[in-house]
Amino acid sequence: MSELITPELVTLDQNLGSERSEVIRHLVQNVVSTHRATSFEDLYSDAMAREAKTATGVPGGIAIPHCRSAAVTQPSLAMARISPPVEWGAKDGPADIVFFIAAPEGADQEHLQLLAKLARSLIKKNFTAALRTAQSPAEIVELVDGALGLGPVPESQAGAASGTAGAPGGAHTAGARTSGVSAEEGNAGAAEADPLTGEQAGGRSGSGETRRLVAVTACPTGIAHTYMAADSLAAAAAERGIDLQVETQGSAGSTPLDPSVIRNADAVIFATDVDVRDKGRFAGLPVVSGPVKRGIDEPGVMIDEALASAKDPNARRVAGGGGSGGEERDSDSSGGGEGFGGQLKRALLTGVSYMIPFVAGGGLLIALGFLLGGYELSLADDDGNLTGDLILDGNTLFNPGEEGLLTYLGAVFWKIGNLSLGFLVPALAGYIAYALADRPGIAPGFTAGAVAIFMDAGFIGGIIGGLLAGYVAKWVGSWQVPSWLRGLMPVVIIPLVASLIASGLMILVLGGPIAGLTLALNDWLTGLSGAAAVVLGIILGLMMGSDLGGPINKVAYAFAVAGLGEGSFENQAPWQIMAAVMAAGMVPPLGMALATVLDKQQFSMALRENGKAAWLLGAAFISEGAIPFAAADPFRVIPSCMVGGAVAGAICMGTGVTSQAPHGGIFVFFAIGNVLMFIVAILAGMVASGLIYVALKRLTARKRTEEPVIA
Repeated sequence: MSELITPELVTLDQNLGSERSEVIRHLVQNVVSTHRATSFEDLYSDAMAREAKTATGVPGGIAIPHCRSAAVTQPSLAMARISPPVEWGAKDGPADIVFFIAAPEGADQEHLQLLAKLARSLIKKNFTAALRTAQSPAEIVELVDGALGLGPVPESQAGAASGTAGAPGGAHTAGARTSGVSAEEGNAGAAEADPLTGEQAGGRSGSGETRRLVAVTACPTGIAHTYMAADSLAAAAAERGIDLQVETQGSAGSTPLDPSVIRNADAVIFATDVDVRDKGRFAGLPVVSGPVKRGIDEPGVMIDEALASAKDPNARRVAGGGGSGGEERDSDSSGGGEGFGGQLKRALLTGVSYMIPFVAGGGLLIALGFLLGGYELSLADDDGNLTGDLILDGNTLFNPGEEGLLTYLGAVFWKIGNLSLGFLVPALAGYIAYALADRPGIAPGFTAGAVAIFMDAGFIGGIIGGLLAGYVAKWVGSWQVPSWLRGLMPVVIIPLVASLIASGLMILVLGGPIAGLTLALNDWLTGLSGAAAVVLGIILGLMMGSDLGGPINKVAYAFAVAGLGEGSFENQAPWQIMAAVMAAGMVPPLGMALATVLDKQQFSMALRENGKAAWLLGAAFISEGAIPFAAADPFRVIPSCMVGGAVAGAICMGTGVTSQAPHGGIFVFFAIGNVLMFIVAILAGMVASGLIYVALKRLTARKRTEEPVIA
């Protein structure tokens, strides 16, 4: 008998509630009550945190919530057949069979392979049918053991187990599987494909030509969805007579596909929620990509799209870009892959993320320069010469001039900071283009950013120039050229043509209007005062507290950071926006930390420990410190954080608090103008958030009924 599941871990035909959280709570309780985990709260929190990333419902009325947790002492499966079914995020309806997979943080490969094999079995209709007709927990255990190859296969699922019996790793032990082998290698007399192994006579098209695809599947946890997507794709390929080999990048181990297999493939499928390891191996192949769940829900569609892309000379391809990364930067809105909006968001956030080090280093150095040399460093004389430049002119470390060593060092820091900020717009544009066209887009993007500075188009010009450069570089990269010219494409042709087109358009057509728009925006921000400034602070605060590091939060942060370089003592509005965004982003973790102090009894031990860490995370402006609370209780945590963020943002904007640093929280106090009100704003937001959350918990919390313990 398997050590993974016992009759005590099985619940049959019970009403466990209408929410998936209630079902998971029951299954976690079963794991804990059988002494397979040390803490109910820790395991439940880990399970819900994984569930918050991607719904674990799959077609066929199945749900597979799963997690790794330090609380788990023994790899475990807890199963429930529930009535009525519960909505679990699958396209075809609610789930009535739920397997909870609980793996220790350091689970050994053998157990992980068994868990993966169960996940693969759950896409087989005769196995799930047997689960639905089983009469007792012992019969469920027997079915699972048979599927795992650890016991005799019951007659009710003999067909389903044919592909799963045997070695714990099944066909995926080597990290790859074949769907459709040649007649010489496989069973030439087979009438139809095995639904798990996908072995089929020939695997050939009507023309007699074998069609070959490769795929990679991966999910954040690497236990269930990775292998279910692989088997779903394999089964869909077998139905079509396709030779498909899948690399499963999961917890049970991963062996890369043989280079010759990749070389002979017609296209590649990426069904992943995380980055594909060593994606450069697939450079040049037509690609279809999507979430790992799409590989489970729509495997046939992905196979058909891959076949179509193999025949399309304009299909998306995995970019080589002349580098080793080989990241696929291209996508379109079809086929459930990344749509135009998602592509645009990714490009903008990529540009901002690469730009931040320039802004952070430059802003902090300028602030340190002012701390040492005074704000006079940025003032100009009658001839337009800046004081800081005059101090540096002709002076040295050993002869700092009459202003003294500290002032001279302040001027040095100030100058380095300004030079660093000078890269803000080019870096933004360059890496926006990189996100769209990989490495060939960097040079055209940086050039377009430099043109934006020349045209006084600011960060808006950098964004538009980067998008232009990226899309043009991607278009040029799609040209079909002779083989002798391909080596020149990423290093000469693409940068040359894309720079000429993108920067030419900026100078000849777009630069002037964008410069006018930038000037109007700066004038509007500079003129904000009173109620208008407070309203802007409220909006930014609500955005920062809404999804704790998610897309809405990132939009507000990107808006603040992108405008930071436009700030000056004459135009402090961008600095004020940065201060409001930073203060509002600090509030969620601080508010949750305060709540755990105000009402300890409302929180589990795990959340109280998270609350201790949240003090430091909040002080450092790491909004994600509130995520453990939001994952466990989103409908009360998020509104509380939004209100607290709005309070902090409003106070900052209303009192003129400024920040020349894009990150760091209270630890960059020297870069904060009116630091006292900055602290007041954070404290006010923290108290509002903490009190509201505690009040909501007391108001709406339902008494938890004692879960039955199965002896």
